[in-house]
Amino acid sequence: MKSLLSQGLLLLTILLLAIARANATGLPASVDGEPLPSLAPMLERTTAAVVNIATRGSVPVQSNPLFEDPFFRHFFDLPQRSQRKQTQSLGSGVIVDAEAGLVITNHHVIDNANEILVTLTDGRELDAEIIGQDPEADVAVISIDADNLTELSWADSDKLRVGDFVVAIGNPFGLGQTVTSGIVSALGRSGLGIEEIEDFIQTDASINPGNSGGALVNLRGELVGINTAIVGPSGGNVGIGFAIPSNMARSLMQQLVDAGEVRRGKLGIALQELTEDLQDVFGVKYGVVIAAVEKDSSAELAGLKSADVITQIDGRRVRRISDLRNTIGLLQVGAEVKIRFYRDRELYETSIRVGESEDSTVRGEELADQLSGAVFENAVTARGQRHVRIAEVESGSLMAEYGFRSGDIVLSANRLSVKSVKDLISAVATRGASTLLNIQRGAYTQFVLVE
Repeated sequence: MKSLLSQGLLLLTILLLAIARANATGLPASVDGEPLPSLAPMLERTTAAVVNIATRGSVPVQSNPLFEDPFFRHFFDLPQRSQRKQTQSLGSGVIVDAEAGLVITNHHVIDNANEILVTLTDGRELDAEIIGQDPEADVAVISIDADNLTELSWADSDKLRVGDFVVAIGNPFGLGQTVTSGIVSALGRSGLGIEEIEDFIQTDASINPGNSGGALVNLRGELVGINTAIVGPSGGNVGIGFAIPSNMARSLMQQLVDAGEVRRGKLGIALQELTEDLQDVFGVKYGVVIAAVEKDSSAELAGLKSADVITQIDGRRVRRISDLRNTIGLLQVGAEVKIRFYRDRELYETSIRVGESEDSTVRGEELADQLSGAVFENAVTARGQRHVRIAEVESGSLMAEYGFRSGDIVLSANRLSVKSVKDLISAVATRGASTLLNIQRGAYTQFVLVE
């Protein structure tokens, strides 16, 4: 018996060594006339739908305010210089509607672009126009005018499973179209701080700079995701890449095509994380706590109250604020969702209709003359804290002369706390010819009176 077992183990070892040697020297194209499995036929049908995107644009120059002072420049006879610097970027995109010439990509690929050049696999170079962008989810749609385009069909990303094989197609490092393969490593990744709205597919298929906006496809050649980000110590691939699920990308694209923007809804609740101490207090092991409910909001109409602990929305577990924010952020205004929550250690379920959110951006000149040249926007930190951020400051404007920069955070206006653009509008209205702003830049805060 032992000899038979030893012989079997020996034969298995020899077989494994033979396979390893065959892999090392390159497998033949066929064995006994039978072709070996290959991704080539699928790729021949799909790669023509993935395009290279090159952009040119400009961004404001961040410099020492002292060097921009007219008196300082005149005294030291410094030459005038441009307040903006030119930028270039490379990325990828996916043709999803050949008839309309629609290409989906990442917002960061075409952000600040003045010119967008799309190169097809057959060598054609085409100018593109922007249809719409969604910075919060990092999705953008552009259009090209050309015949004989190839499009990819959408897959249902909700059917993906960890372990499914996937293929990434894109333009890494500007090398031209490149294909890599791997598996789905995880689903529903969020809270990474990469985007404000996150629900990523994680994959070990190699994704590198330039792959952004490219296609993640299944073995049938269907689009399951849009390659978006990587995690690595030096910006290169280490086997952790992220893609926007196709169902999410398709929904956002439709809104951008129909309306040119994404209008996100809200429930009208302020949230806080369920810490270990609060788990003991509320008797719930996971979820997020409602800290406050806005009057006349969707949440109040649905019967939600402060101190309720939300554990599930539309069948998806809620463990962090980002889980709930991401789900609501992907729903259109008017959509109805089911929420499970605990109140006094008892489990309840209710339906709630997503309400319309207030405007997410406002131009300074719409608030007051002295604020002209700046764009204010709603923003959310990685921990879910809402605030108002200066998105843009126009060169030569009054706000620029006062030294304001894009990225500055508005803590208060006219001594009133500001958490949203709506708060800012109300606060500025309390004063006429001047506005007192409390600004945070990095670790420093400062009051600035703008007149």
